[in-house]
Amino acid sequence: MNEFKEKPKKFQRLKNKYRLVILNDDSFEEKVSLRLSRLNVFVVLGLSSLILILLVILLIAFTPLREFIPGYANVSIRKQGVENYIKSDSMELALTHNNLYLDNLKHIIQGNPIEFDEESIIDSSVNYKNITNEPVEEDSLLRNMIETEEKYNLFNAAGNNPGNISNFIFFHPLKGSVTNRFNIKKQHFGIDVVAPKNEAIKATLDGTVIFAEWTAETGYVIQLQHADNIVSIYKHNSVLHKKVGDHVKAGEVVAIIGNSGELSTGPHLHFELWYNGIPINPEDYMMF
Repeated sequence: MNEFKEKPKKFQRLKNKYRLVILNDDSFEEKVSLRLSRLNVFVVLGLSSLILILLVILLIAFTPLREFIPGYANVSIRKQGVENYIKSDSMELALTHNNLYLDNLKHIIQGNPIEFDEESIIDSSVNYKNITNEPVEEDSLLRNMIETEEKYNLFNAAGNNPGNISNFIFFHPLKGSVTNRFNIKKQHFGIDVVAPKNEAIKATLDGTVIFAEWTAETGYVIQLQHADNIVSIYKHNSVLHKKVGDHVKAGEVVAIIGNSGELSTGPHLHFELWYNGIPINPEDYMMF
């Protein structure tokens, strides 16, 4: 019973009133008088502490003062950093797609198979099960238009006028710089064209491969027989993509530029054009 009595007494002590008096030291005149209790003092101090803490938090959160606290950075700098990261990530992705596109073009030109990465080309946002391959009217009209235009193909029309080489439209085998021109007096029966490494060499006309072998002087050589006794010769190649008997179309890749053979001094193409057994200047019929 004594314990229960002591607890109320202790709580009652918190409510006991005290007077705080401020006196003039010389005249003992009372200047300020406050009536307080322990409970009031505790409540006032607690509320003041909470208000002070709240004000400090607001001051740090909504003013530039937080920049002086270790671990906090300027908001604008952080925002700019996030934007730069997003831009750099987008640029890296675009660069990867461009490199893949260029690599695929290179494989196509060289006649090499393209390796597909199914994980990189599948779009997870597309429901491929709903895609149908049923023909549509627009597709049929486009196919008919393309097939109709084939009758006006310039390469086919050129072959309908035999006996005149000027009627042919030649496809330049390689785009580059001519370093050694046609000179029949020096027995240089063609032209030398310099281009970057691994550039593709293309057939100048529709024809058939009649020679595709290695020779000691001119390295890998490929020769094509075209209509009206026209023969094109491609020398010093690094790789041949066609063999004897293959039929090729104008612009189709037949070899890769190289530096093969004893007579070669650097990567280039030695290109010859013969008509009725006579060498002719290729620059008279095509641009390089």
